[in-house]
Amino acid sequence: MNQHPINILERYWKFTSFRENQEDIINSVIDGEDVFVLMPTGGGKSLCFQIPALAKDGVCIVISPLIALMKDQVQALKDKGIKAIALTSGIPKNEIDTLLDNCIYGNYKFLYLSPERLQQELVQDRIRQMNVNLIAVDEAHCISQWGNDFRPAYKNIVQLRRLHPSVNMVALTATAIPKVVDDISKELDFISPKIFKQSFARPNLGYMVLHEEDKYYRLISILKKYQESSIVYVRNRRSTLEISTMLNTKGISATFYHGGLNIDEKNSNMNTWMQNQKQVMVATNAFGMGIDKPDVKTVIHLNLPESIESYFQEAGRAGRNGETSFAVMLKNNSDELTVKGQFLKVLPSVDYIKQVYRKLCNYFQISYGEGDYTTHDFDFNRFCNTYNFDGRLCYNALSALDRNSIINLSNRFKNKVLVQFVSSNNAIFQYLEHHKDFEVIVKSILRSYGGIFDHEIDIHTLKMAEKASVSEQKVIQTLQQLARDGIITLHHSKTDAQITFIEPREDDKTINRIAKIIKQQNKIKEERIKAMINYVNNNEVCKSMQLLNYFGEKGLKPCGSCSVCSKGKPKSSTVSSDDLRHQIIKLLESGEQPSRRITKIIGCTDHQTKEALKLLLEHKIISITKSNTYKLSHL
Repeated sequence: MNQHPINILERYWKFTSFRENQEDIINSVIDGEDVFVLMPTGGGKSLCFQIPALAKDGVCIVISPLIALMKDQVQALKDKGIKAIALTSGIPKNEIDTLLDNCIYGNYKFLYLSPERLQQELVQDRIRQMNVNLIAVDEAHCISQWGNDFRPAYKNIVQLRRLHPSVNMVALTATAIPKVVDDISKELDFISPKIFKQSFARPNLGYMVLHEEDKYYRLISILKKYQESSIVYVRNRRSTLEISTMLNTKGISATFYHGGLNIDEKNSNMNTWMQNQKQVMVATNAFGMGIDKPDVKTVIHLNLPESIESYFQEAGRAGRNGETSFAVMLKNNSDELTVKGQFLKVLPSVDYIKQVYRKLCNYFQISYGEGDYTTHDFDFNRFCNTYNFDGRLCYNALSALDRNSIINLSNRFKNKVLVQFVSSNNAIFQYLEHHKDFEVIVKSILRSYGGIFDHEIDIHTLKMAEKASVSEQKVIQTLQQLARDGIITLHHSKTDAQITFIEPREDDKTINRIAKIIKQQNKIKEERIKAMINYVNNNEVCKSMQLLNYFGEKGLKPCGSCSVCSKGKPKSSTVSSDDLRHQIIKLLESGEQPSRRITKIIGCTDHQTKEALKLLLEHKIISITKSNTYKLSHL
């Protein structure tokens, strides 16, 4: 092929110029160099391997741990007319042969692999036969034991060096501290790599950490002041619905997103937000991967994230259009205890993980020595209830098994609907005479599934909905009514995840191999939470400088716009401390007031109000009521 990079960019992506560093990176990859790319979220990392792969004959092998992101990238390439395949851990064995043959003989340009697949001899053998032009390692921090999401399966990547020793490699990540960068180069057997580190500085993004006892009041104030697109991150699924509902009642249009929504709900909620039909997306940290919405004005965290790496990626979704934007963290006195309880007290021990793994195998009736690469629909709540597991602790145990490539856990809402018609043909058509609104759905099912009178068949409700031009919910409601009327038998179950067993069952032996890693990961988790708490509590050093220092950047200057820098800036609405105290006393003579109303009436800053109230309380001039308002002590 040997096309020029700028021509490829224009042809497939319709851009006429590259972003910062992209062209130098691409040319280095094309020249056969091993390349390390450290580029913030939204910086255009994928083009740094996609364009070099398109510029040369052969197929590019892309290693990624994120199934959803793999599928998104493959679909995006296909939409551009580029042949690509994702060989994820959920694909049945009998399909792997065909897909790998396509890469050898079918002129495919990209093969996306989960790192676990590299353990299979079949995959290694077929890769050896391919004309590989580049090996790209996405989310490369996963190969480092000090990384934010260490996955031991990533250590299998070096096998590709032996299969294709002359092929160069590009490693890409959005977050890596200096120790992780060095570890990645070592683990991937880089020799004199070209290292491209793009500064993580975001001059247009103001990092604000605000102490608020009433977080909802401040949240509403921010969203009403800045009425552009916004993301609000919350701790759990229930909160996404509760807070989005609350915002809608306050006149702020909002929708929500979490891993337990079905695909229709996810797409619908996502589209209304992406198209600015809704101002706010209230979401768990499941939201954001692969999302590139440039006009997000504010990203607001109502709870402390588990690490600076996570926070930096989530906050970085604001202001990608270069306009002034804000990443706001709302905190109060209970947050430190909450984040420790949420992330540290529920870190599973090795023994607990062994117990969960044994029960998981029993739950799916997997025999000793078997089960590898079998996939099962998984109802997490039912599993926890069956074995009386604490939900958070159990989920963290499953996540540890996922990170260490014992299983693959994917959030994937699914309806399983088993149907058998038990009435005769004549009885069914007589029934439809009196239920005309069921006719199209019933006929669609009967024409699609032979043998449905003889045994139960798993109905694809979404396909039936498309055939009948109705909603999936309407299909399910119709089936439920048919079951109540004795026309069919119906078994309807819902799952919110899928489990793929990557290794055969060996009980304690399986977990003993990863015991040391689990203990180390727990320790690193503790260190990261400590760093997060230090960040929110440090009100002396510029917030941007704190974040950039964490990622190893030096020689920094205060940003001038974060909550620390702006604290010292004079404002036209500020008043002297003596005058402020006098105004507060005068205001309280007319009756008790909450602090936010005092701030609003007097026109000062929150910080000034808090300092003045603190001093008046110390001198017992004012007191706090049971309803958290302030009044004069002598009244």
